Amino acid sequence: MTLHKKEEIIKKEFQFFKSWEEKYEYLIDLGKKLSKKSPKFRSEDKLIHGCQSEVWLEAKLNGFRIFFEADSDALLPKGMAALMIQVYSGLFPYEIISSHANFIYEIGFQTFLSPIRANGMLLFLKKIKFYAVAFNSKISVSLNDRI
Repeated sequence: MTLHKKEEIIKKEFQFFKSWEEKYEYLIDLGKKLSKKSPKFRSEDKLIHGCQSEVWLEAKLNGFRIFFEADSDALLPKGMAALMIQVYSGLFPYEIISSHANFIYEIGFQTFLSPIRANGMLLFLKKIKFYAVAFNSKISVSLNDRI
């Protein structure tokens, strides 16, 4: 599924919610659906620095697509991480790199999340893009070695 399609699905889901409380509940439910991670997963190299809560992100390249896993010590950030994984996992690095993440603003996160939580979401997105750039470089080098 394309990034655009995934963003459209998320935006439509959030249109159903009439209040901030419903949006929070939805995010928390998304976080509860993330698989439980072992304590080993919660390592320093996966930690996203600058978030109010502790949030961990791991990326793996499978073929030419990136797949993400995340965890958090708090329910709402875990849900926010689950949402971002739902959007970005399974995409090609160049799709992530070129993403403007407009869906974040179109959903209205900047109005119903506290500034600290909204900043945490942007830090999470920055880390996702960091992985995409790194894997894109790895793919380019690998393809150039084959030529």
